[in-house]
Amino acid sequence: MWFLFALLTTLAWGCADLFYKKGSDADDKLSHLKVSVMVGLVMGIHGIGYMLFNEVSFNLMDMIKYLPVSALYISSMVIGYFGLRYLELSISSPVQNSSGAITAILLVILFPQSVHWLTIAGLVLITGGVIGLGVLEKRAQTAILKADNVSVDPKYQIGVLAITFPILYAIFDALGTLADGIYLDELKLMSADAALLAYEFTWFIVAIVCFIYIKFVKKQRFNVLKEPVRATAAILETAGQFFYVFAMTGNAVISAPLIASYSIVSVILSRIFLKEKLNKQQYLVITIVMIGIAILGFAEEL
Repeated sequence: MWFLFALLTTLAWGCADLFYKKGSDADDKLSHLKVSVMVGLVMGIHGIGYMLFNEVSFNLMDMIKYLPVSALYISSMVIGYFGLRYLELSISSPVQNSSGAITAILLVILFPQSVHWLTIAGLVLITGGVIGLGVLEKRAQTAILKADNVSVDPKYQIGVLAITFPILYAIFDALGTLADGIYLDELKLMSADAALLAYEFTWFIVAIVCFIYIKFVKKQRFNVLKEPVRATAAILETAGQFFYVFAMTGNAVISAPLIASYSIVSVILSRIFLKEKLNKQQYLVITIVMIGIAILGFAEEL
């Protein structure tokens, strides 16, 4: 069953990326906040259901204690939603998934230890790939600007900065993962259940704040019951998290690299449904990044 759960996690998160992209409108300056509302709403509902079904008690102090970790994770996701307005999913997803490489580097720096050669290989491939994508984006921007055709794609209005959003996502997500390890493993400040509920209820509060900002400050029409695309993304995100736990519990060694490579699903779906077209160089570099992610995921379990 662990393989089925790993596959379901990979598909769920890969599909979630597709709907995140579809829910990100470059012409809507608040689209990232609208996505955040839907994610926070689903997270809150799931948190309540998890608490009641598993008969887990919730302490408000846990949410305050876990706030630094929640803030890092949530910041990374909101930055990711914002970046999808200006960057193809085919590029954004693999770069965001490079967060594991950053986490590995931080762990080696903070907790010196021997590093497996596979880990080094994965880090080199991912780092080189991300830099390569940045170079290719810069070249594409220069070509568009020289052609005086900036209006064709909104992402070129902010130029090479577009690639910085998934990179920032990866950095914040890596810091969140590192902090998570310190909270739950090194210092054992709280249980996994308490951390999960603290995270999901913090997301719910963020959703409420974003909703108030959209409706009453920006005075835009926004009905959460009429957001099928963004709601689907949020549901798939939460479902993937649910399957992930069972997959990692069953066989972490094989599940980790499989799940870490879910961006392959994102790239395929973006090509089919979003009609994204990249050049051969971009596809080559993206492939290198995804191979690095798979290697790193496998190496971390050795």
